[in-house]
Parts: sequence; structure tokens; C-alpha cells
Amino acid sequence: MTTILLIEDNADIRDNTAEILTMANYKVLTAADGMEGVHKAFEHKPDLIICDITMPVLDGYGVLHMLHKRNALQGTPFIFLTARAERSDMRKGMEMGADDFITKPFDAMELLQAIEIRISKAAQIKASNGFDSLLSVATGQLEALKSERNTNTYKKKQVIYTAGNRASYLFYVLKGKVKTSMLHDNGKELITGLYNEGDYLGYTTLLESGIYTDQAEAIEDAELALIPKADFDELINSNPGVLKRFIEMLAKNMVEKEEQLLGIAYNSLRKKVADALLSIHKKFNTMSIDISRDNLAAVAGVAKESLIRTLGDFRDEKLINIKEGDILLLDLKKLAYMLN
Repeated sequence: MTTILLIEDNADIRDNTAEILTMANYKVLTAADGMEGVHKAFEHKPDLIICDITMPVLDGYGVLHMLHKRNALQGTPFIFLTARAERSDMRKGMEMGADDFITKPFDAMELLQAIEIRISKAAQIKASNGFDSLLSVATGQLEALKSERNTNTYKKKQVIYTAGNRASYLFYVLKGKVKTSMLHDNGKELITGLYNEGDYLGYTTLLESGIYTDQAEAIEDAELALIPKADFDELINSNPGVLKRFIEMLAKNMVEKEEQLLGIAYNSLRKKVADALLSIHKKFNTMSIDISRDNLAAVAGVAKESLIRTLGDFRDEKLINIKEGDILLLDLKKLAYMLN
């Protein structure tokens, strides 16, 4: 049975929330303040933690900070339950490692859906732990490859590879950000992938036809390690677990691209732009999006003019703010539940 630790100083909210969770077949532990919550987390190692922010003795930020000092609890899903909905509060929590925010008052369905999503994601991460231990060996090999092979630096907007060329390398992003995109016959660009430090790109082509169907370009100054195809082939042929993981990554990318194309085909303009903002927030783990309007339009699959108009509407509705070109996300929840 999944165990949830609920840390909440308001007795009525604590009891009512605990009752909802118990009726949903969760095992519930409760704590009336932050310090008690930390002790119970260390003792019981729950599967998920729901925590208020404003509490006596130790507030929610302090709880999260102390839990992350324990390696065994660093991966535990953490949801803030709070009456505070300021962007600064949300941003601070996300930067510290919180997984979600639920604003009081809330309904039972909203709470349970958030819990199910976080537990499902945690299960996926746990399922990949076998790969992580297996990949530790491969990671050492890749580190050796990266230290022994070339690294290339790319200026902003510099092309890394182009469609139609044969793949010769697996790329690993050491610094900066990279995009992959495809061009329609009419010249319209669609961004098919965003890559951050620690990401691999180019493996899709290496595992499939060997011919690039898209183009990769640095969206800011970047440094990439180039792992030769022969060494990549040798690694995956000698390590079935690594091959399995790259195939899983390939399948995940296919699903994401399918969802992206369905969204572009059927979603409203507002939802396309909201989804694009959220996808960049999720990918780069930031509440402040520094990306050109051309690139953002290419992620959303909309015209630049339509994008700019919609961003203006979002700003007027207090969903975002725009400062010196950067887009500051103010209300993730409303963006996520944007009506189609």
C-alpha cells in the first residue's frame, strides 16, 4: 500500500485531507508541524509527502531542505499544500525541488489526481533504477570516450547537423541548449526536440536509418562531445541494458512527437502556446523562459504573429509576465488546464 506523509498544522485541514487519502486506499501518516514531519519522514520513508508551507517550528521550505539532505529521500515526490499562490513562492519551491503545488481551498479530485501523477512518475523513475545501475558502467565508458574524443563548440544559431546527411556521431550536450527541427516545404519550421546539459541527441538516427531527417542547431552557445558511431555501436552491442534504455528513449520521443503533432493539429491557439511554455518549463526546469519568439512559435507550431498576440493576452490575464524579453511563468496551474 502506498504511504503518504501529510504535514499540516491546521487540524481541520489535516483531518479532512487524511480522510480523503484513506478513502482512496492510501496509508496516511500525519504530522502537525514541520519538525515532526521531518522525523516521521526519516523514520517511515513514505512514498509521497504533502506539506504545508506556513507552519510553526519549521516551515515547508525548511522541511524540503532537510529532506534533500538525506539521499534516501531525495527522490520522494513532494507536493506543497498552501494558501499562498504568489509566483515567488512557487518559483522558490520549484527551485528547491518541489514537484507540485496545490492551492487551498482544493477539491478531492484535484488532490488525488496530483498524487496519482506524481506516484506514477516516481514509479517510472524507480523502474529505470535498474538501468541506472547498469548504465553506471556504461557512463564510465562514455566518460572515457568523451575525454578521449573531440568536443566541439557551437555559437548560437550554428548548425550541428543537417537533414539528409549520414549520422556519424552520438552527441552529448556538455554545455548550452540545442534544438532539433524540421522544415516544411513552405519554409515553416517545427521544433521536434529540445536538449539541455546532460542530454544525448542523434541516437534516433543511429538506431534507425542512419540518415538525418531533421536539423540540429544551438539555441545558445553550446559545447558537445562527439562519440563516434563505431564506439556507440560497440557499447550498445556489448551492453543490452544500455541498448534497451536507448530504445525506451526512442519510444518516449516518438510518443512525445505524436502528442505534439496531435496538439498542433487539434488544439486551440491558446492551448498550443500554453503547452509550448509548459514543455520548455519542464525541459529546462525554469520559471523564466529565455527563448526567441521564433523558436517558441516553432515549438508551438503557430505563426510568430499569433504567438506574440497570445502572449500579450496571457500577460493581461496574469498568467505570465514579460520582462526584458524573458517570459516569467506566473500561474502554471491555469496554463496546464487551459481550455481547448
